[in-house]
Amino acid sequence: MTIDSHQHFWEYNPVKHAWIDDSMSAIKKDFLPADLQKVYAENGVDGCVAVQADQTLAETDFLLSLANENDFIKGVVGWVDLRDPTVDSTLEKYHQQEKIKGWRHVVQEEADHNFLLRPDFLQGISSLEKYETAYDILVFPHQLGATLEFVKRFPNQKFVIDHIAKPYIKDGFYDGWSVLMKEIAKHENVYCKASGMITEAEYTTWTTTQLQRYLDLVFEVFGTDRMMYGSDWPVCLVAGNYAQVKAVVTDYIQNLNTAEQQAVMGKNAIDFYNL
Repeated sequence: MTIDSHQHFWEYNPVKHAWIDDSMSAIKKDFLPADLQKVYAENGVDGCVAVQADQTLAETDFLLSLANENDFIKGVVGWVDLRDPTVDSTLEKYHQQEKIKGWRHVVQEEADHNFLLRPDFLQGISSLEKYETAYDILVFPHQLGATLEFVKRFPNQKFVIDHIAKPYIKDGFYDGWSVLMKEIAKHENVYCKASGMITEAEYTTWTTTQLQRYLDLVFEVFGTDRMMYGSDWPVCLVAGNYAQVKAVVTDYIQNLNTAEQQAVMGKNAIDFYNL
């Protein structure tokens, strides 16, 4: 089964989605399940995990409503305010929702490089394990030092690095990112999504050759048992179509054995998120 471990839905709002700038005009519109279902039919994808794009409980509820109406949406990674001292009661409420599989905060937008290590946030993360929910880590490379310290504190919590931690592919930066990703990957409770890469390169001129060494690194250190495919649809559409995004990963893993390919393209996501 092919599972897209990372995609988004939204009803476009220029205020709520202010992060979609003029260079991303292709995605300044609604993207809903009917749109994605057609794309999946054309590209041989069986299901997905819908990930939050807005930091409100309304976003979490919106994604859950879509998931409950569409069987191909196998799970939801929502948002709660993990810094809220009463967050445990909110987590308990959402635990009743079968399709809630994880949580995410848009840490990449936080000015504090050490946001992940703040006591109130750590307290919230400590509540996740008993509900057996995952946490998606969305950071830029300059936040990977804090990320390393963060994952060390929670050896029993399931973590996944979104978008291979968004290395600055466009600028060709590699060394600092690679050193820290190697260290983070030593923690076996941390997985990594092969997603979001073409939008970290030049939108119109990226090549698979540019992506090669970044993919080499994450597949080497996380292994095929902790890597999962994700499209980052519809954000990916500013730099390519769905078939191109999927091919970045399928072409890269084409020489692996069948079991390894199936793990990357679906089984790891199913196991990680309990889909």
